[in-house]
Amino acid sequence: MKSKYSSKLIIPAIIMILILTGCASEETGDSERQSFAEERSGFTTTLTRHENSQFAIPTPPPGVFDLVHYESEVGRLAAFVSSDPGDGERHPLIIWVAGGWGYGISTLPWSYPEWDNDQTGSAFREAGILMMYPSFRGANGNPGYFETMFGDVDDLLAARDFAAALPYVDPDRIYLGGHSTGATRVLLAAALTDEFRAVFALGAVSDIYRHNQAQFTFDLRDSQERMMRSPRYWVNDISVPTFILTGQHSNSYDVRDIERQSTNDNIHTFVVDGAGHFDVLAPITWLFAQKILADTGASVNIQVTAEALQAAMAEPPVVPLPIMLPHYNQLFEMSFLRPVIWEDTGITDAAAVVYASPYHEDNFWYASYMVAEAFGVDEKMTAAEFEEAWGFASILAHREAQSDGRTVYIWEAVSSFDDSFFEKIALFQFDSYIVLFALYTPVTYTDLAMPMFERIISSISFD
Repeated sequence: MKSKYSSKLIIPAIIMILILTGCASEETGDSERQSFAEERSGFTTTLTRHENSQFAIPTPPPGVFDLVHYESEVGRLAAFVSSDPGDGERHPLIIWVAGGWGYGISTLPWSYPEWDNDQTGSAFREAGILMMYPSFRGANGNPGYFETMFGDVDDLLAARDFAAALPYVDPDRIYLGGHSTGATRVLLAAALTDEFRAVFALGAVSDIYRHNQAQFTFDLRDSQERMMRSPRYWVNDISVPTFILTGQHSNSYDVRDIERQSTNDNIHTFVVDGAGHFDVLAPITWLFAQKILADTGASVNIQVTAEALQAAMAEPPVVPLPIMLPHYNQLFEMSFLRPVIWEDTGITDAAAVVYASPYHEDNFWYASYMVAEAFGVDEKMTAAEFEEAWGFASILAHREAQSDGRTVYIWEAVSSFDDSFFEKIALFQFDSYIVLFALYTPVTYTDLAMPMFERIISSISFD
């Protein structure tokens, strides 16, 4: 007898049963699966390529960051860590892992923090939070090879142990944060330990295959290798508050995938409306920095809402001044604060010294420069006489001030030799000579550069 049900309905029904059965099997497998730490303890990765780098480590600004070496299972690895504030207190610290596949450390910690792509994590340093930038195995001449988020995750745990032992770091307030590939590393590390107080992952992927596969040093076709590097399988092992987010126009799929996998109250996922992969960094890390400063109790007290994230995105850009350190100029016997991104380019034929950045980036930190020059005079002059004698044309502002009991005249003007540059001149008068500071920035950066110029001028002192 013929069935009253059409074969056209039976076949799809069978397919659906198979799909559901497969899903049920996967869920059963998940419930029987060991923890991430247990799975890793019995697993050894096989690298398809043995790659490393010998890029030199730059010298960090003294008193701002120290170059240190922390012990990992492959040997001593380099890192930058904030210098001891010298106040006898223990401070919170965040380990920050930038994106990309560089594995190493560079001038990033003291480079210009672009508001629409601030991978430096500068918000934490600006807020007064100590920072650590670890390099990983295989990088900067470190022992080992690049392991594409396997061994480098162990390195993160070793970096945390090093930071916790520093006498000026509060071992109970060590945070972990990262962006893009750094965020994926961060999530994997969080699934291995409960030693971080809280974790911030911006732009992570849920499955390693969604990163740039050209950089992989393992066989992606090996399901176990892939699983060991994919946070989606391990988010339920995370035992500390973890905030996972990205922009709407970035890899929002990954955040939603982690959200679907998670049954973990420690996991907090967000997709920020109207944002992308990079522009979330500056405003959201500023928000997280304030949360860390307020997180002072015995237990973690960090709460983030979607509304707070959207409000942070609407905040006006914060443009920090460059890191400045005291500098002594022997030629003029004077001291002043100099941006660490500037170099002394040497003494010219006119007994002048030029301070400028060796890089040509499109921002006021790098585009500005300063000239210090001395001139002999027969007698003291007034501001009006200086203006006439030196041809200070189109003066926009002028004031007199005192420095070490000496009169200093300060002018602001569009440069007379190049109208695309704004010029600020501080002229210090002595009995028989003057010392002139001329600071230059492209006119488009005038408002941004003025606070930097003022700080330099106000710091000038003579022996």
